[in-house]
Formats: sequence, structure tokens, C-alpha cells
Amino acid sequence: MRSKIKFPYIIIMSLILLLLLGIGIYTLVRRNAGSEYIRRGDDKSYIVVIGKSDVSAFWRSVSYGAHAAASEYNLNMTFVAPASEENYEAQNEMIRAAIMGQAQAIIFSAIDYNGNAEAINEAIEAGIPVIVIDSDVNCEEVSCRIMTDNYLAGRMAGEQALENNPGPLTVGIVNYDINSANGQQREQGFCDAVNESGRVTDIYTVNCISTRESAYEGTMQLLTEHPDINTVAALNELMSLGSGYAVRDLGVADAVDIYAFDSNVISVGMLETGEIEGLIVQNPYAMGYLGVETAYRLINGLPLPSRQIGTTTTYVSSSNMYDIDIQRMIFRFDD
Repeated sequence: MRSKIKFPYIIIMSLILLLLLGIGIYTLVRRNAGSEYIRRGDDKSYIVVIGKSDVSAFWRSVSYGAHAAASEYNLNMTFVAPASEENYEAQNEMIRAAIMGQAQAIIFSAIDYNGNAEAINEAIEAGIPVIVIDSDVNCEEVSCRIMTDNYLAGRMAGEQALENNPGPLTVGIVNYDINSANGQQREQGFCDAVNESGRVTDIYTVNCISTRESAYEGTMQLLTEHPDINTVAALNELMSLGSGYAVRDLGVADAVDIYAFDSNVISVGMLETGEIEGLIVQNPYAMGYLGVETAYRLINGLPLPSRQIGTTTTYVSSSNMYDIDIQRMIFRFDD
């Protein structure tokens, strides 16, 4: 009789001990899941997107595209960027934080082509694949590059300037950080296109801090010192806004044509009212989306369609800005 009672008692006590052990393990795991370096408690792959900024319309659109892809592919994703588009050292710190945080892929846009190279190489040496979007870095081991052909985009702006003005051109270039690859490629493309025409009298260039205020001051200086300038190339979103405001305040919108890069509500308004002649519009949403999609492929050992993926560029002017396809492009749902 005692043996019949003892046997189920042992089973019950064993079950209680197993239950307590399970609760202890669960509590430990939950506690560790909050640790700085444990990112994948839910078994999702963890990736980091490092942009140049988190305030401009362009980079907000990149972030929206990246978050959409992360949701679709069931990835944990962090989007980070420095406060200033000049601060490549802050980007390097973010790269190293991603390494310490055990990111499984990094999507990156370089502020400084050479200044970011060492940190990117550290990530690759740690076994983390790197996908470059928008602006290149001096590293041959990058897994994939996803960006506009910036040289051809610059040529597009230059060719439109030639088409819209059949006479002599005196050109002002309003560019940003001289160490940023995409800005230099755009400038080269624009200058090559207009120089080939034989109609350029002079080209004056100013490199600004990548802020609207710096671009405004740089454009004011150019147009004040060289009042014969009739064509301006403004080579990113903030350069475009600063140049547009300068032309407006000087009252020279009828005499100076601005060919600007990227778009937001303000620059589209300037296109409508005449301060800006044309916009070279990229597809930042696609850059973010494709960057994360490519990271998913690399993490899971899937083949890439190419190690170089181009994104579209469109010229928008007052004559086509009301077309339905253009409206969808310049007034994105994410803005």
C-alpha cells in the first residue's frame, strides 16, 4: 500500500521541480534579453542602417523604405544617423557600435569616402556584410552597392540647363562636403555636360556645410561676387533649399535658373513659383527598401541579382510636375 502512494508522490515532486526550474530559466532569459548586446531574443536577424541624416525628407524616405522591408522580411532593424551630415566620425562610432551589438548586416551611406573606410573594413573583418546605399565608401569588400548613377544624374542636370538656355552659360555650383563621393560625381557630370557644349564662359564653385543656412550663404556669395551667373547647380536637398531662398531674396529668379537635386514640399513649391527651374529626383525609398532586402538575402545565403544595383532618377520641371506619376514621386505618402 505504501509503495502505491510513494510512486505518484515522487512523480508530483519531480513535476514541481521541473516547473520551478523552467520558471527560473525563463526569468533568466527575459533578464538577459534586455542586455545591450543581445538583440535577437525573438530569433529575428538584427541589422543596422546608418544614414547621413535623420531630418531631411530624403533620409526620412530612406528610413521609411528600410522599415517597410524590415517588416516584410521579419527583421529587427535600427536606423541611426549623425546630427550633422558632415560628421563622419560619428558614423564611424555607429559602425563600431553595430559590430559590438552583433549586427548581422550593415546598410551604410558614407559621409566621407576615405574617412569612413577604416571602420567599414573593421565591420567586414568581423564577418558582417556591408551594403552601401546613396554614397560610396573606399572599400572593395563591400557586398553590394545600391545608388543612383550620380555622374549620369549630374549630366542630366547639365543637359537640361543647355536645353533650356540656348545662349552662353555662366555657372555656379553649390556643392556640399568635398569628401562625399556622390556630390563630387554629380558635379563632375554636370560640368562635363555643359563644357562639352562649348557655351560655358565660367564655372564658379562653392562647397558648403550640408545645411540650408550654409547653402544660402554660399549662393548669396556666388551671386553677389559673380552677378553674371545665370545657371546654378545645387547638388543635394539642403543645397537646393538654400539656393532657392537666396535667389528669392535677391529677386533674380527670372535671371538665374537653378537645377536642384532631390525634393520636398518646399523645393516643389519653389519649382512651382519659379525659384527652381528643375529638380533631379532620386528614389530614396527604394534605396532603403532594397538595402534591407539585400541584407536579408546575404544573411540567409541567397544569391544577389547584382553587386551593383541602380535606382531611378527623374527630371521634374514645371511642365511635367502635375503628371500623375510625377505627383506620386514628389509627394510621397511617407512625407
